[in-house]
Amino acid sequence: MITPHDGALDYDTAKRLAVSADPGERRRVAGSAATRPELLYFLANDRSAEVRREIARNRATPRQADLLLVKDPDEEVRGSLAAKIAALAPTLAAAQLGQIERMTLEVLEALARDQATAVRQVVAETLKQQADAPPHIIQQLARDLELSVSGPVLRHSPLLTDQDLLEIIAGRPLDGQLVAIAERAGLSAAVCAAVASTESEAAVASLLGNESAQIREETLDRIIEMAPRHEPWHGPLVRRPHLPAGAAVRLAGFVAEQLVRVLESRPDLPLTVRSAVAEAVKARLPADPPDIGIETAADEASKERPMDRARRLQAEGTLDEDAVSAALTRGDRGLVLAALAVLSGYGLEDVDRVVAGQSPRGVTALCWKAGLSMRFCRQVQLRLATIPPTAVLNARNGTDYPMTETELKWQLEFFGLKA
Repeated sequence: MITPHDGALDYDTAKRLAVSADPGERRRVAGSAATRPELLYFLANDRSAEVRREIARNRATPRQADLLLVKDPDEEVRGSLAAKIAALAPTLAAAQLGQIERMTLEVLEALARDQATAVRQVVAETLKQQADAPPHIIQQLARDLELSVSGPVLRHSPLLTDQDLLEIIAGRPLDGQLVAIAERAGLSAAVCAAVASTESEAAVASLLGNESAQIREETLDRIIEMAPRHEPWHGPLVRRPHLPAGAAVRLAGFVAEQLVRVLESRPDLPLTVRSAVAEAVKARLPADPPDIGIETAADEASKERPMDRARRLQAEGTLDEDAVSAALTRGDRGLVLAALAVLSGYGLEDVDRVVAGQSPRGVTALCWKAGLSMRFCRQVQLRLATIPPTAVLNARNGTDYPMTETELKWQLEFFGLKA
């Protein structure tokens, strides 16, 4: 069998093989760098997709033929063309472009708009670290709705300025796109603050894990204020380089015991800070019991049934998301279940049945009915219903519930509950 990349052919032989009934012979002509441009252009219309793929990959193919292949019905043809053309991007940086360069840019622009995600992804992966890539194409790719396209550019492109990134964040992108921004090397303080303000659990966790991110102390303080509701932040916070003394002490007040031990063993923290951490841990322990015959308000509260306590808090106007979050943080499962029942209007046994079912959609619908935010709902899925992290539902656009109201009501009705 003749392979497509055998040695150079003389013109007459190449011309004969270009019209051969054997696609293997036509592929040989299509894949040769020595084939004359007019034959390559002719083969750009070949009935065989494999032949057209060879034309798309061939660097000797005239740009006029590449313009034809931009509209090829075969996705692999366009993908092969994308890999070749995107690699030529540095040649398009000149102030004055010749005819060939203008056609190359036209091909690249078309591929960056291709209907197939895989084709746009090839362009993005090729251009993601190129300082000489066409800026307007980088801007377009960075705002692509598909994470596989926008992610590489958001994570790596040196052409994206802080202003670009701030505008993208202000547009409320998906969590995955925020994560890509948060993982950029040397992320500026202003962009760090913008990422933190989104309260995206995944993005802030990535930001905290990015040792090169320039997180100002005031930004870190705001993150720590929100952290009790976001367990995935605790580990990265405790291990954050150059952790301020005050931050370390505050973290000791709510992170898990194993993370407290990490804080206490950090050699970069001064001894005085580690001592303060130890004191903060002591403050978390139950106080000594009062004298016999004297009962405190806390003792009275501990005697209340969870449902009675939830109803009392509601009557006092304090049964809100912060109260439920605090109960979840300290492991008061009974109060969390009771609070969900009171806030949703369902019976405690109904709430327990939904949670025990470990259905991400069911638990999400329950949180919606209870008037809780989708961000907090993720914590309920993880920590109350013990749903695996890979299965939990995440907020859409950073804050929105990922299901329509009709879908949420259907989930509740599925559990026999009135929506």
